[in-house]
Amino acid sequence: MHTMRMDVEVEDCGRVYLLDRGDYGAADRKEESPAHSVGLIEIEGRGTASLRIGPQWGTIPFTVTVSDRDPGADLDGYEDVVEISFESPSGDVFLVGWLMDWDDEKAHNLSPLLPGPGTYRLRYHLRGMEEERCWTDDHYLQVWPASQHDPAILKTEGEIFRRF
Repeated sequence: MHTMRMDVEVEDCGRVYLLDRGDYGAADRKEESPAHSVGLIEIEGRGTASLRIGPQWGTIPFTVTVSDRDPGADLDGYEDVVEISFESPSGDVFLVGWLMDWDDEKAHNLSPLLPGPGTYRLRYHLRGMEEERCWTDDHYLQVWPASQHDPAILKTEGEIFRRF
């Protein structure tokens, strides 16, 4: 298990993206990989997941744990916790704040920590969404290999979450 802290630059989108370097363009081929959502995370197609954040722009402190097994949810420390399955065709994934003006230096590589191509589980922990804040550890993503499962809401306390 490896935990990384990073600052993700977001430019007026209120989202960060987890992308598979080899196939994030597959989001355009919906018939091959249908979109699905669990409120705070949307799978936009094979190799593309968007995660909602409170602030619309700025530098967002993000914590990511990549593990070879379920690292366990932190239900006491967060207001909202959700899970969803994610397909990584290459096993080479990164976190980025915006897609329009691509800059490799702003993409946070999470590889080669992943064991390779396959299906992963994403668990997204969030707090402070109501206040649109971005304190350290308000945004926490866990990634581990797991078979395909339905999206799940593990905990929800925020009013904003109910709007998605």
